[in-house]
Amino acid sequence: MANQLGLTIDRSSPVPLYHQVVQGIEAAIHNGVLEPGSRLDNEIDLAAQLNLSRPTMRKAMDELVRSGLLVRKRGVGTQVVSSQVRRPLELSSLYDDLTNNGKKPTTQVLSFSHMEADAATLTALQLPAGSKVYHFTRLRKVGGKPLALMENWVRDDITTMDESMLAAEGLYAILRRGGVNFRLASQRIGAMIANDYQAPLLETEAGSALVTMERTAVDDTGRMVETGHHVYRADSYSFEMTLVQR
Repeated sequence: MANQLGLTIDRSSPVPLYHQVVQGIEAAIHNGVLEPGSRLDNEIDLAAQLNLSRPTMRKAMDELVRSGLLVRKRGVGTQVVSSQVRRPLELSSLYDDLTNNGKKPTTQVLSFSHMEADAATLTALQLPAGSKVYHFTRLRKVGGKPLALMENWVRDDITTMDESMLAAEGLYAILRRGGVNFRLASQRIGAMIANDYQAPLLETEAGSALVTMERTAVDDTGRMVETGHHVYRADSYSFEMTLVQR
């Protein structure tokens, strides 16, 4: 594997040996020599091929794992992490972002109901008591691989929707067609570990890291349109933002 990747070690270089390995594998990943999902030889074999000590090789691999480029899987070994979906931090839908980046997302509707809103939803959407909402959970996949588990509550006085619509297109496209012009959203991003319900759906292990997002979107008339709780595989998803000094 090391020779195939063209990794060489310059012992006269001031760059530490382990970091030369890190740089070489990073380059192989970014150049496409190592594709997402590719397996690497074990650390003992890699160390032997490069004439390095096992602790040096382990230090390099640990750094690559911490940086999110490699992942260790029990019974499988060390693999290149699938390329992440990097999403700009703006008011847009995941479906639109994926489609605009040349992806072909698919959606599985796990649950769907038209129900009277509970107290928390009434508060979030600023609705009067007795109001009804659409409540649904969807599993979003890209390339056949699970990316996000999304639960949403949508006020029902904008447009009608059903499971087939949600399976075929993004939520925001449905709402825009109903006349919604999105204006702003209150959003919170966090992290959690996958529980026994989320893990099998996202095809990851219980205890794996997940990115979380809670959002309530507002249209240009000031209506709270929808609120949602989404979780994403942390090895496949990240948010990007630009920070400005004020």
